[in-house]
Amino acid sequence: MNPSHSHLVLIPSYNTGATVYTTVKAARAHWNPVWVVVDGSSDGTAQGLLDMAAQDSGLRVRVLPQNQGKGAAVLHGLHEAAGAGFTHALTMDSDGQHPAALIPSFMQASQSRPETMVLGRPVFDASAPLLRVRGRRVSNWWTNLETLGAGVADSLYGFRVYPVADLAAVMQGQRWMRRFDFDTEAVVRLAWRGVKPVNIDAPVKYLTAEEGGVSHFQYGRDNVLLSWMHTRLMVEFVLRLPLLLWRRLRRLPPFQP
Repeated sequence: MNPSHSHLVLIPSYNTGATVYTTVKAARAHWNPVWVVVDGSSDGTAQGLLDMAAQDSGLRVRVLPQNQGKGAAVLHGLHEAAGAGFTHALTMDSDGQHPAALIPSFMQASQSRPETMVLGRPVFDASAPLLRVRGRRVSNWWTNLETLGAGVADSLYGFRVYPVADLAAVMQGQRWMRRFDFDTEAVVRLAWRGVKPVNIDAPVKYLTAEEGGVSHFQYGRDNVLLSWMHTRLMVEFVLRLPLLLWRRLRRLPPFQP
């Protein structure tokens, strides 16, 4: 597979055990290059991934000395990607939830409209925890309000293609977006920046413990973090509202009597 010089796959990873090896192999089967940022994992997978990269020129692995959060790991990868000349990065989780087989179609959508962010719209199966499926509707409602209905179909699904420069710019501009708040805040701030969403259906699979599934989601802690995030975003939304309304009015078609 010939490497892309504009689009890469970026996988942040933290303590997912052997599942990360399966995820990386699947991603490599569908794209070149694939980069992994190991976010201070203590499960021994960092060395295993480095060993894989030593045998595969299409795989690059960076190891952070301590856990900093998903967003921080992504930002580390973005800085390196920009320095290497890449313009877009598809992010996917290392825990086996995301469909590696759809990487080419998401990349194609991004290549045809590079000014957009290509977002996965999750299609859940019976493995999805009902509480989390229902809970994400709350975040999606707030995101729809904060972006004035910009068209973000799902605010939490992390299988996405981002414009590297735009995402790095909105992350460097403030201290948040470093942990579980990354996915939602990224799409809101990119929408404020004028980056339009393109939504594509994608299945999501929640692996059982027997299948190697690992979840670092903590219902109380992470929902508090999301609530604080939306509070911050709503304050900024009110301050930005005149500009957002002006942009929206500019996009409206001329009145036809």
